[in-house]
Amino acid sequence: MIRAVFTLPARLALAGLFALILALPARAIEIQQVTSPGGIEAWLVENHDIPFTALDIAFKGGASLDAPGKRGAINLMTATLEEGAGQMDSQQFAEAQEALAAQFGFDVGDDSLDISARMLTENRDKSVDLLRSALINPRFEQTAIDRVRAQVLAIIASDATDPNAIAAKTMRKLAFGDHPYGSSLNGTMDSVKALKQEDLFDAKARVMSRDHMVVSVVGDITPAELGPMLDHLLGDLPAKGAPMPAAITPDLTGGVTTVDFDSPQSVVMFAQKGIAMTDPDFFAAYVLNQIIGAGGFSSRLMDEVREKRGLTYGIASYLVDKDLAKTWQGSFASANEKVAQAISVVKEQWAKAATGKVTDKELEDAKTYLTGAYPLRFDGNGTIAGIMTGMQLNGMPVSYIDTRNDKVNAVTKADITRVAKRILDPSALRFVVVGRPSGLN
Repeated sequence: MIRAVFTLPARLALAGLFALILALPARAIEIQQVTSPGGIEAWLVENHDIPFTALDIAFKGGASLDAPGKRGAINLMTATLEEGAGQMDSQQFAEAQEALAAQFGFDVGDDSLDISARMLTENRDKSVDLLRSALINPRFEQTAIDRVRAQVLAIIASDATDPNAIAAKTMRKLAFGDHPYGSSLNGTMDSVKALKQEDLFDAKARVMSRDHMVVSVVGDITPAELGPMLDHLLGDLPAKGAPMPAAITPDLTGGVTTVDFDSPQSVVMFAQKGIAMTDPDFFAAYVLNQIIGAGGFSSRLMDEVREKRGLTYGIASYLVDKDLAKTWQGSFASANEKVAQAISVVKEQWAKAATGKVTDKELEDAKTYLTGAYPLRFDGNGTIAGIMTGMQLNGMPVSYIDTRNDKVNAVTKADITRVAKRILDPSALRFVVVGRPSGLN
């Protein structure tokens, strides 16, 4: 819902500036922990090479903090934050942002509401003032609510005819039931239509509070400058938000759930319980997943399902570490007449993986890729700020960037065997199939 509102000169200025932001080697990143005079904590990486600052703010809980009966309120609120603030209506806010050559982003997920800002040093104070108006004093005008609501309703209607969205919806419901994770953060047609202006103000207070907040900053700013800026920008947010929902164990049993959908091919998702990033065996599971299904054409699933049998164009597996639940998932699409065989092959490979037996080459190839790809993530101030925010949300120490590859390299075959036998459960692997597959029991 974020609009590109820059004039051509502003676009060119920012494009040229972003082109100068070179990747910093992961080990060259020095994170400072800054506490503002008002007690707001932030992580800072100073980089004075260019007159530019990237700011990321995340509020824990995200759309999972929707009030009972108000599903979709936090999503609608987030998408309406930039639609006018203070004395400015939507158009005036957009024009002010354009004049400053600033970029603001507002997004929400199941676990966090994320706000980003990219600012030139010369305009930083005015950019912070403008962002503050959206965070502290949004207008939530009825015309803006109705306009954004129509966009959300269009997304909900589109998802109802999208097999991938239907598969995700079905899996969520199976795994999490009435928990917030069990439904789309967009809400339903009925719940979104019923939302009123006061629901958006309430949604904002539930999630955008200082006790839910983590902050990351990268760029042309010192700790002495950052502290007062944080107090000005964020100090007037509520001290406390809504309590977090309870953690939940995915309620997944083995078998296949089929959803009828008129299409020549079926979309397939599969899932079982997963593992937390804080678990001592997480990195062993991470490496194992690379071998099973995250390694592209070098992964077992891609080799067995696509290369050897031609049952799909692509297949992948992935660890999903949500704050309140952990799953190990995968997905693919296949012609209806091939789905049954493809599922059978996935089950076979899951059972093979559950033995924990991997070759020396598989292990080394996985570790080489995972450690080699990691430094490439640090490709600019904004990206680094986002990485630091993710680290804080996951409770990682500032040393994580320096130690992450060491943890990957330390994984042994014995570690792989232990985590595979402990976590992987072929009998509990649930498949959701959206389509009209043939030959499935």
